[in-house]
This record gives sequence, structure tokens and C-alpha cells, in this order.
Amino acid sequence: MLKLTDLTLHYGHSQILNGVSMEARQGEVTCVMGTNGVGKTSLMKAISGTHPRSAGNLELDGETLGVLPAHQMAWKGVTYVPQGREIFPLLTVRENLETGYACLPASEHFIPNEIFDMFPVLKQMQNRRGGDLSGGQQQQLAIARALITRPRLLLLDEPTEGIQPNIIQQIGEVIRHLRTKSGMAIILVEQYFDFAYDLADRFIALRRGEVLINGTRENVTRDRLLQAVTV
Repeated sequence: MLKLTDLTLHYGHSQILNGVSMEARQGEVTCVMGTNGVGKTSLMKAISGTHPRSAGNLELDGETLGVLPAHQMAWKGVTYVPQGREIFPLLTVRENLETGYACLPASEHFIPNEIFDMFPVLKQMQNRRGGDLSGGQQQQLAIARALITRPRLLLLDEPTEGIQPNIIQQIGEVIRHLRTKSGMAIILVEQYFDFAYDLADRFIALRRGEVLINGTRENVTRDRLLQAVTV
């Protein structure tokens, strides 16, 4: 679904990513791991178009894409759930979900039943303002809003950060469901090691903006991965 080749990214004169090459395949979870400051979020921004890459090729489902802004990447089927969730606090839950319609034709402007099947609490709180939800509920809302766009590639940046254990478990179940039933590719940035290791089919470990490990569950041992992502 996604293939990156020699991707680099700068913030001003500072180079954050250096020659990153990786793949994310349909029906798989690719987990990007590493300590703070190694470029994980920057990689998500480069893929989503939130921050333009400096160089390198990005291929989505066989199509080579130029440096496109975020809204055009969303039209291409790339949806990004950023760290911190970034829901609209003054809009209701339903209104937050409806903002996902912007990427869709008018005939698809509805909330699929499956959204509320995956996140029952959102159905109960449709008329509550997003800012009134707990952190875990806001994270579920952010993921649900992303799924409204019917993505081909779903980018999740630290979805367990600051979330209570029962919500973490629910989010894990949703990711497993999406992997097996939807046919999308999922890239997960995650520091909670056990959560990431249990979910991932493929691992990317970054260090100082470069790929240190790139492999599947079958050829990357737990000990090697843990060593690579530990300070």
C-alpha cells in the first residue's frame, strides 16, 4: 500500500529524517518505534503531508506521489490521527465525526453503523461536546473521525498516550478488527512496547532520524527490538 524510498525531512536547517525507506502493507500493522526525538512523529507528518518532505519518493498503492499537502493526501486515502488527538472541543461528537465528510462525495455523507459498533460510547454521547469527553473518549473520537474518511492508509501517532488501561484494550481490539476486516494498511507510532509488539506485523525502529531496524515479526526478535528502542 505504501512504499517510502530515501525520505528526508528538515525543519529549517535541521535535518530530522535521513534516508528513511520502509513499506506498509494492506492488512498489516506496521509499528514505528524509538525513543523520544528520533523522528517518529516527523515521519507521520511527512507521510500525511502535514509537513512537506525534503526529498525521497512516496508511492501509494502503486502511484508515485509528489509532495502533496495534507488535504490532497487525505483525498488519496491517507488519514492521520495526530498525537494529542486534536478534536474540536466546542463541536459535538456527531459534528466532530461529520468533519470527516470533507474528503468524501455527497453520497457517502453518513456515519456507518460500524463506527458506533467499534466505539459504543460515542453513540451514547453524540450530542456531548468533544471537550467534555475524557481523554480516552477523545482518543476514540479522533480515531472514529479518521475512519469516517474511509482511509486506505491509517496513521496513528501514540494512540495510548495518557489513556486508561481499559480504553487502551479497546483501541487494540479496534486496530485488530481494522487489520483483518477493512483491508487498509495501518502505521502505528507507539512507545508502549507490549501494546505495539502484540499488534504489529512489521517493525520499524528509528534512531537519530535513520532506520535502525526494518523487519517482520518473524525476523525481528523481541529482545533485539526492545534493545533498539530503549534509552
